[in-house]
This record gives sequence, C-alpha cells and structure tokens, in this order.
Amino acid sequence: MCGIAGIITNNARNYQTIIQKMTDAMSHRGPDASHHEFYENAALGHRRLSIIDLSENGKQPMFSNTGKECIVLNGEIYGYQSIKNQYAEYPYRGSSDTEVILAMYQRKKEKLIHDLPGMFAFAIWDEEKQQLFCARDRFGEKPFYYAIGKNNEFIFASEIKAILASGLIQPQVNNEALSHYLQYGYVNAYQSIYSNIFTLPPAHQLIWKDGKVTVSRYYSLPAKDRHISLSDAKEEFTYLLKNAVKKQLIADVEVGSFLSGGLDSSSVVALVAEFLPHHTTISFGYDHEDSELKYAKEIAEKYHTNHVEIHEQKKDLATSLLHVTPFLDEPFADKSFIPHYEICKSARKNLTVVLSGDVGDELFGGYNFYTIENKLKNHFSYKNIMARFGMKLYQKIRQTSFITQKNLEYDNILDFHQNFVRNSFNKEERIALGITADYKQPYSFTPDPDSLNDIMRTDLEKYVPGNMMVKSDRMAMANSLEVRTPFLDIDFAEFCIQLPEQLKLNTENDKIILREAMNSYWTETIRNRHKQGFGMSAAGWFQEENLMKLSNDLLNDKNQKVFNIIDYHAAQKFLNKDQKHWNLLQLALWAHNNQSFL
Repeated sequence: MCGIAGIITNNARNYQTIIQKMTDAMSHRGPDASHHEFYENAALGHRRLSIIDLSENGKQPMFSNTGKECIVLNGEIYGYQSIKNQYAEYPYRGSSDTEVILAMYQRKKEKLIHDLPGMFAFAIWDEEKQQLFCARDRFGEKPFYYAIGKNNEFIFASEIKAILASGLIQPQVNNEALSHYLQYGYVNAYQSIYSNIFTLPPAHQLIWKDGKVTVSRYYSLPAKDRHISLSDAKEEFTYLLKNAVKKQLIADVEVGSFLSGGLDSSSVVALVAEFLPHHTTISFGYDHEDSELKYAKEIAEKYHTNHVEIHEQKKDLATSLLHVTPFLDEPFADKSFIPHYEICKSARKNLTVVLSGDVGDELFGGYNFYTIENKLKNHFSYKNIMARFGMKLYQKIRQTSFITQKNLEYDNILDFHQNFVRNSFNKEERIALGITADYKQPYSFTPDPDSLNDIMRTDLEKYVPGNMMVKSDRMAMANSLEVRTPFLDIDFAEFCIQLPEQLKLNTENDKIILREAMNSYWTETIRNRHKQGFGMSAAGWFQEENLMKLSNDLLNDKNQKVFNIIDYHAAQKFLNKDQKHWNLLQLALWAHNNQSFL
C-alpha cells in the first residue's frame, strides 16, 4: 500500500521539487521510503509502505528489465504468484506483485487490465510510445486523481492534497459534486469536489498520449442473475470465500483482522484461522449496553486469537474532527469515520495489514432497508393502480403503515432507495442552500427498478466506492495501515452479485446465503444476531459542548468560507442537532481546512 504521483510534461526533470512536494504531502501513505524517477517527459513519484518484497528490489518507481517502461502502483495484486508463473519469460529481479504488472504489460500492453485481480491504482509510463497508461480497480478500493496544470502538465496522484501541493492548479468547487454531497453525505465516485480535479472512476482506465486524455470503462458488473440451488450455492460460496481469504493473507509482514462481532467480520476471522495458527484480531466498542465488544470476544475466544479491545475514550470530539478531516480532502459525512480512524490507529501499533468484513451487506442483502424494500415490493398495492387509488382515499380517513405510505409516495423500490434511503437534503432544500446543480451517476448496467439485486448493484457502484472505500482507504492510510477486503475478491464478489435475491433475503431473514454457508463457524449468539450500527447518533454527538462550540464557530459566522458556496441564512434553518446539521458541519470543516483555495 502506497501513495503514487506523477507529472507528464516536457523537460520533466525541471519538476523535481514539485514531485517531491507531491509525495511529501502523502507521507502518511508510505512512511517507509520515498523515491522519484525521471524520463525526459515524465516524472514519477512514490511513497512506500513495505508489505511484499521488503528488499530494494521492491522499491518504486520500478523500471522494467529494458528500462523502457516504469510503473508506480498503489495496492495489492492478489494471487500474483500464479500470474507470475504465466509470464515466466520475464526476467524477474525480485518477488513483488508490482513487477508482475510490468511483465504483463510487455506482453499484453493495455489489455493486461482484463486479467489483473486485486485492489489497485497504477500508472505505467511507456518511453517508446511516449504514453501513460493508468487504471483503477473494479470496486474503487484504491483512489486515483488527475488534473491538467497551468502549463498543460498532466498531473496524477493518490490523493487530492498531493495535486494541490504541486501548485500547478487553482482548484474550483464542483457544484454537481457539492449537490451530491448534500444529498447523500459523500462525493460521488465519478467526480471530485473540484471541477478541475478529476477522479478516475472504478473499473476505468486512462491513456494520456500527445496531450490527449482518453478514459474508458474496462469492466462492468455482471448484470444477470444465476439460477442456482441453495445447496449448490453454499458449497461454491464457501470455496470462493476461503480462496479469497487465503490470497489476501499473502504478505511479508503480519496480517491481522478487524472483528466487530457481526456476521461478516466473524466469518472472515473464522476462515483466517484455517490458514494462520496465530492471528491478531482488533475490536472497537463504545462503553454502553449496546457495545458489540462482547460478541467480538466470543469469536476471538472460539478461534484463540490474540484479541485487542479498543474502548471508546471520551476525547474532545471537536479536536478529533480538526485532526482527522484533513485526511479526507473532500466533505464526508459518514459518522463512523472517527471510530474507524481510532481502530486503524490502534491496529497500526502492532500491524501493517488487516482484513476487513466490509461490503458484506451490499453483497448478501444485510441492510434493514433492503428488507423494507422487499416488503414494499411484495405489498398488495405495489404496481396495482386500483389498490393505490383505494389506499390514497383510505389514508385520508385513517393512518396507514409506513410500507403503505412509501408505496404510494414512490413509483418503485429503486426510486424509494435513491430518494429516501441515505437521503439527507432533498432537491428543494439544496436549492434553498443555493445549489441548483444536480448529478445523476452512470451505471455499468441498466437497473431494473423492481429488482432488489439491481439495488444492491447500484450500491456497489455508487455507495461502496463513494463512501465505504473512501472511509476505509483514507482512515487506514492516515495511520499507514493497509486494509484488505476479502468480500471484494473478484471471483467471490461476482458470484454473490449474480445469486438470486431469494438466496440473500426474504421477509424473515437477511444474509441467507452467508447464514447457511457459515453458521457452523459462529457461536450461537452470533448466529442469532442482526446488523447493529457503529457509533452514536448525530443528536448524541451534538450533546457535547465542544462540538456545539465548533459548530457555532463554523456555521454561525457569515465570514466562514463555507458561505462562499452555500447560503448562510438558509443554512441556519438546518442547525437542529440532527443528520443535516452534521452534514453541514462536515462541509464547513472541509471549507475551513481548504480555505486558501476557496
């Protein structure tokens, strides 16, 4: 895991100081080493977090055996040893996964991307072609940003702060991205918060040649469901998940696991135990009756792990926010990023790599709102014109259930999902704040508005890379920690995506396939668990005096930079110690952190 940067321009050696500033801005991503290499028209930089091939042979930027190609990679190529055997003609100098990509490139050029597994963002400079080839992994686990500088330089980096550190652009706020943030609490996966700094979307590749940038999609989610029985699905599920975990345990340093005590992380830990006799697990919990620590401890004891518990410490929340939010680079309203930072910080004391149980909910149907959407879909009034008409008349006389109300309010479950679930500021509220722009994210498939599986697919292309992977990458990298996500192994994820939705949830249960395949690995208490939130509500946090003082400083002062982009008077109406208030506070913090650019 690392930080990458580069500048493609004439006389690239003249940019030595600038590329140094860019990599210095990301020192947290790679504290072990900093290197730079130059061609006449390309400067490449790298910050290294040593995990595989700790020797000098693993350092980057890495030249090919001919010196005609040079790569910078952020990420891990899982199963790279078997890939290496397929390219045995290449004269390898070390044992890193990075060098395998160079071998693939020499034989297949840009087509290598179709055979490359793992989490990654990389750039390869081809000296003969005078071309830069870049790509980002399928699910957006690793970030990649780029921009065009004031002298037409092509600039790229793992984080926005590195591009800003170059001093080669003056960023401008992207109102479409701002609108998306206000609506959902995160910037969408196809844009950055700045209109002149771009993100390479997940599952896309980029080619720079002769000053022209071409971006194209190289991978799409499988759009059709499979026909498979539960018994067959259980067997394949277990085999693929074991294989995914096994591949992600490869490292030249110790690998541990996050353990919440939920179904997903408990499954990962149970399978790790089959491959590692000594294994460190780490749990974070709040000291209240709903703490998950007791569940995590059960699994840790079952598998005899070296278990580390991190209890919530009452810290100055405002101070924590001021310290942590600069690592995000963009406004971000997921409240769990603070505890996620803390667990990563504690993990880094003993580990460099941890496995996570993230994305199980999107693959197996674990969120409560998926269950609600299933009930909406099966409601007697769904798509029934006469029933809907009758219920509209009836609810004028008597109050109806939540399911009935939402069935009458939304045209389909996809409409409900996009405009009610996770929705913060609606269109009218965003307009009141002065944001009239809107953004509709493209998908790699055409969603069926009546399909629960397609709702999960939209979450995999929208929420997962825009929110979950941003939180995971930035909070882990802020602490120089690598987090791996076995559930996003391409073979396993594709299998789960295509499972029929009745193997994921029904009116009685969620995560059916996971429960059926993994229940023997859990304790009885874990078997009976349903999803539990991580952290306190916004209302609970606003009870803290220090947070209210920070809010007053940033949101009650007309001179704050945030009011260069939203309306001050409209914002005051939303300061009610709730989720909207929290979202505005995070926006104000972002503006405060980046006030020199606003």
